[in-house]
Amino acid sequence: MELKIGDKAPDFEQKDQNGKLIKLSDYQGKKVILYFYPKDDTPGCTAQACNLNDNLSSINEAGYEVIGVSVDSEKAHQKFRTKYGLSFTLLSDEDHKVVDAYGVWVEKSMYGKTYMGTARTTFIIDENGIITDIIAKVDTKNHTDQILKQQ
Repeated sequence: MELKIGDKAPDFEQKDQNGKLIKLSDYQGKKVILYFYPKDDTPGCTAQACNLNDNLSSINEAGYEVIGVSVDSEKAHQKFRTKYGLSFTLLSDEDHKVVDAYGVWVEKSMYGKTYMGTARTTFIIDENGIITDIIAKVDTKNHTDQILKQQ
């Protein structure tokens, strides 16, 4: 099932970088930027995370919480957050439940080889859990601008 603007965002329960269980429903009443990225500590994913982190005060002032999701382990997330001083939650989706629920675990190709991976996609979710925007063409270095100009 492909999610669309206006759909209810699928709830999930997954561990963050510290092993704490996080549910989307925990954020009821808050706006959420739920962003999916392929891998910790790679150039594009680092640029995206740092752009969001560098602009976190503007994002929070606009009323948003940021949650990053990848299929990396909790330990990889801890190292990534520490290395770049990231201040927002990163969820470990090693069992692919969240990437599957949001339809972002897709076939990709590089150098003529196909493989399964996470499509870099951001879902903007309102206070009632409704998807208000989906950003599929993410500009990793200017992602905050993409998000805030939509609002």
